Amino acid sequence: MSRSDPPRLLTASERARLEEFIDQIHYSPRYADDEFEYRHVMLPKAMLKVIPRDYFNPETGTLRILKEEEWRGLGITQSLGWEMYEVHVPEPHILLFKREKDYQLKYAQRR
Repeated sequence: MSRSDPPRLLTASERARLEEFIDQIHYSPRYADDEFEYRHVMLPKAMLKVIPRDYFNPETGTLRILKEEEWRGLGITQSLGWEMYEVHVPEPHILLFKREKDYQLKYAQRR
C-alpha cells in the first residue's frame, strides 16, 4: 500500500472484535526534539491477533505504517496532527507517532 492509496477502513465486524482492547491501549508521555514531538502507543499484545492481516507488512510481519483513518479505526485516540511513522520492531505492539512541534499552537490560530 502506498501513501496515495485510500485508507483500508475496518468493517463493522472487524471493529467489533477490537472493542474489548480499546480501554487497554496505553499512551506514553510526549517527548520532543527541536522539530517534532513524539509519543509511543502500546497496543495490548493480544490485540495484534485480531487486527486484519492486510494491516500488516507481509515482509516484516509487523503492522505497516497506518494512515490516520486506519489507526483511529483501531481505537487509537489522539489530538490532531499525529502521524504514525514506525513500529518498534523488537516490540511490534508499540507504534511510534510524531507531529510537528507546537502543532496545536500553530494551527489553532488559523481557525
